[in-house]
Amino acid sequence: MNTSPTPAANVFARACASRGVLQDITGRWGVLVLAALTEKTCRFSELRRHIDGVSERMLSQTLQNLERDGLVNRTVRTTIPPHVEYSLTDLGQRITSPLLTLIDLVEEAVPQIETAQHNYDSNS
Repeated sequence: MNTSPTPAANVFARACASRGVLQDITGRWGVLVLAALTEKTCRFSELRRHIDGVSERMLSQTLQNLERDGLVNRTVRTTIPPHVEYSLTDLGQRITSPLLTLIDLVEEAVPQIETAQHNYDSNS
C-alpha cells in the first residue's frame, strides 16, 4: 500500500491535471456556462438562448467537459417528451463563486477598459 502523499497540483507544471480543468473553466464558453447555471437549473435550449453566440456543438462540448470535471450535473428527466437538465455540482458552485466576482469586476470596468483600448489603438 502506497502511503506517500499525493503531490500538490501546480498549474504551472506542464503535466498537471489542473491545466486542463482550468482551460475548461476559463475557455471561451466555460465561464459563461458556469455563470448561467448559478442562476438556475437549465435545459440545453435555455442555456443556448441565454449565452448569445454559442453554437450547439460548442455548448454540448463545453457541458461535457464541465460534467467530466465534476462541475456540472446532467440529469435526464423521464418525462414525455424526455429532456435533460444541467445544474452545478457543489464543486461547481465553489469554483463559480469567484468567477462571478471576476465577471462583476470586468463589467464595472468596461468604460475604463474601452478607454484604454482606444488609447492603445490610437498610439499603434
